[in-house]
Amino acid sequence: MKRKIKQLITAVCCLAIISCKSDDDSTPTTSPPATGGNTQSFTIVANNDGVLPHYTKKIVVFGIPIYAVTAFEDAKLTHTANLMAQYLDNNEDGVIDNQLVVDKMIEKKAFMVLWKLESDLNINPPSGWEGQDLGNDETNPSFVANGRTGDYDAALEEVLHIITHVGYAGVYPTVFGEQIGTQIANAMDVARGGQFTTIPNPYPAGAWYSYDDMTCDYSCMVTEYHYWALTSILGSQENRLADIQQEWQLNTTAKVQQTDSLVYSLLTDSQYKFPTVLPDGTYRK
Repeated sequence: MKRKIKQLITAVCCLAIISCKSDDDSTPTTSPPATGGNTQSFTIVANNDGVLPHYTKKIVVFGIPIYAVTAFEDAKLTHTANLMAQYLDNNEDGVIDNQLVVDKMIEKKAFMVLWKLESDLNINPPSGWEGQDLGNDETNPSFVANGRTGDYDAALEEVLHIITHVGYAGVYPTVFGEQIGTQIANAMDVARGGQFTTIPNPYPAGAWYSYDDMTCDYSCMVTEYHYWALTSILGSQENRLADIQQEWQLNTTAKVQQTDSLVYSLLTDSQYKFPTVLPDGTYRK
C-alpha cells in the first residue's frame, strides 16, 4: 500500500539533513555460521543521528536507513533489513546488483520508518527525504517459511515500494517513472483497460489491474502496479488469488508472462537487474 508514503514524502521539517554516522554503515555483521550457509545478520543500533528521534533504533542497509520505534519487534526489524538486502543483492554475493539504484536512493535520502501505533506516523522528516512506512503487526516473517500461505508479509511490499519508487523511477525516468507516458505506465494503462487519472467505476471488462483506493493517484497506481507484477513474477502471490483478485488477477509468473507481456518484458530485462528470487528474510553471502 502506498497511501501512507505520500504523507512521508510531502512532510517538511526545518531540521538540517544529518548524515548517518560512519559506524552505522551498510556492512552486515557476521554471526556464527548457520546450517546450510554463512548467515549474515544486521546490527540494530541506537538512533543517535538526530533524525526522527521518536524512532529509537535503526539498521542501515547499503546506506539506506531503516528506523524503528521501540515497540517494533527487533526480530521484525532485522527481518525487514534482510529483505532490503536481498532485494538489492539478490544473488547474495555481497555486491549490490544495480549500484545506480542504490546510489539514487542514497542521493534522494530514501528511508523507512517501522511503527507500532499509527500515531507513530506523526513525524516530520527533513525536507527532501523520501520515505516508506511499515507496521509491526503487518510484518509476518513466517509467510515465506510457511510455504507462502497464511497472513501476508507486508514487508515484502513496503520494502519493494521504496526501492522502485525512489531508486528505479529515479534512475530510469522514461522507463519506470511514475507518470503518464513512461514504459511501465503505458503497460499499466493496458492492464487497467485505459489511461485513468482517477479511479473508474467500474473498471472496463477485461482489466486485470483494478486497484480502487480513492486516495491513490496516478503515480501511486504505478507504484502498486510495479509491486503486483514483480512479486507475482517472483512467486509471492501464487497462493493468494482469492485474497487479491479484486485488485490484481495475474498472481503467478505464467499469468503475467501470458497476459501482461509488456510488464513481464520490462521486469525480466537483465539490464535493469531486478531480483529473480523472492527474498525470504535470511540474507547470506
